[in-house]
Amino acid sequence: MTDQMLEIALERLSSLGVPDENIIVARTAGSFELSLTARRLAERGDVDAVICIGVVIRGDTDHYEHIARAATDGIARAGDDSGKPIIFGVLTTDDTDQAISRITQANDYADTAVEMANTLRQIHDLR
Repeated sequence: MTDQMLEIALERLSSLGVPDENIIVARTAGSFELSLTARRLAERGDVDAVICIGVVIRGDTDHYEHIARAATDGIARAGDDSGKPIIFGVLTTDDTDQAISRITQANDYADTAVEMANTLRQIHDLR
């Protein structure tokens, strides 16, 4: 599912005029690791925004709660700490069907990344 979401986001970024050479794809072991990876990417001078894509599906244990919360909090903190837009594109669902039905939300993640990068650039230019 994450591969499909990535492809959708990449296609949307392309349609918004983002050149392929301006896109870095970094894969993580899972959603828990997204925040650290996002923070490191955001620290690069040539990165304007980061989209974190992942899927966490509820299982029979409370592991889902811990991973979903850690991913949510970590990604938010990475954005706050870096001062760059880090988009939360992690689907947290009860089952696979819900996740599949939400895959196209990756379009929204791409839209938000570009919009926020432009907004922050405009704010920076106000100085």
